[in-house]
Amino acid sequence: MAMGAPTATNMSQRRMTTNAEILTLAQWLSPAFPVGAFVYSHGLETAIQDERIKSAKTLEVWLSDVLQYGTGKNDCILLRAAFASPDADALLKVDVTARAFAASAERLKETQLQGAAFAATTAAIWGEPAMDLTYPVAVGAAAARLKINVDLTCAMYLQAFASNLVSAAVRLVPLGQTEGQAVLAQLTPLCGDIAAATQTKTLDDLQSTAFVSDIAAMHHETLSHRIFRS
Repeated sequence: MAMGAPTATNMSQRRMTTNAEILTLAQWLSPAFPVGAFVYSHGLETAIQDERIKSAKTLEVWLSDVLQYGTGKNDCILLRAAFASPDADALLKVDVTARAFAASAERLKETQLQGAAFAATTAAIWGEPAMDLTYPVAVGAAAARLKINVDLTCAMYLQAFASNLVSAAVRLVPLGQTEGQAVLAQLTPLCGDIAAATQTKTLDDLQSTAFVSDIAAMHHETLSHRIFRS
């Protein structure tokens, strides 16, 4: 299974984004794409129950930290490594690393189940064999197969990740829909910045200092009343 190792020629080609690429990514990362993202809060439910998040501003700060110092940045690195994998063996090594970096049992299940659903759907539509991959790895591999610009893929992946968590907060805090969209608008430039900042990163650069978010995800496993699966 050739994943398309990045050469000077094809990397140049991938920087030329087409409307078809944008529309494919919009489809993959849409709430309508059947990965079940809406059932996961990534520990946000715990933070809201603990009243760490109770306004649009505290939500924005929380998500900014998760994007910059935790899952967001790491998922970009993993997505890029998957995109650059020359074959299935290399891709599986990236996936093993992704599983090892999951901070809790629910975080692991979140990325495994979304990745499996994404891979199954893209395989059924675009004709590639489905592989049991974590979510960012599955997205990176699919983007490589279709030669979609990896920088755009990273930025849109992060925005979709943030959008799902904003949607969860709108229901849980609760926040107004306009407040939620304002938070997402504030975070969108950051998504582009993180995507750009990870261009030269490798798996050796994986790290997380979003400790409060990770602990919230762990505590979610023992909440007596839960709406979300993580």
